[in-house]
Amino acid sequence: MILHLLQLATVASAAIYLARWRATLRRRNAQSWDSLLARLQPNWSARELSVHFLAREGLDITPEETWECIRGIRGLRAMYQNAAVMLEMADYAAQNSGSVDAVFLAAIRSDATQIRIKVLTALAHYAFNHASESVKINAFQIASMYTGMASRIAQLMQQNAAVMIPDFVAAM
Repeated sequence: MILHLLQLATVASAAIYLARWRATLRRRNAQSWDSLLARLQPNWSARELSVHFLAREGLDITPEETWECIRGIRGLRAMYQNAAVMLEMADYAAQNSGSVDAVFLAAIRSDATQIRIKVLTALAHYAFNHASESVKINAFQIASMYTGMASRIAQLMQQNAAVMIPDFVAAM
């Protein structure tokens, strides 16, 4: 009797999970460019990290200055959320354009995943060590990866959807 209930609960849980996953994919595929831009973290800008943050990769500032520019934990959380949104922007550009380099898109996906993992690691370090030197160095590395990913997204848009670039730059 208990085994049957456990099997039923497992099958029901799996069905609910798959239904929610499918609904999420459907909602994600139906998004517009404006809805993606609106999901970028408000009140946080990557422009403060580098004068030419969309033109080249890498930062012009030290880890200490980066920590101040990103406003500590607030910036890490914003980069975590924006990395996922920029990944969806890349997918949107790929869906609405005929020719997107698969390797380039894979690099963006890899960057977004690495940023999100590194942010979670930095947040865990921060929980134990607060703003120690290692947390600031991790934040610097994350911010550098983030500006590189933003640069690649801008390149992708320039090649495939140039009319979207002004909105993206304004949101960043």
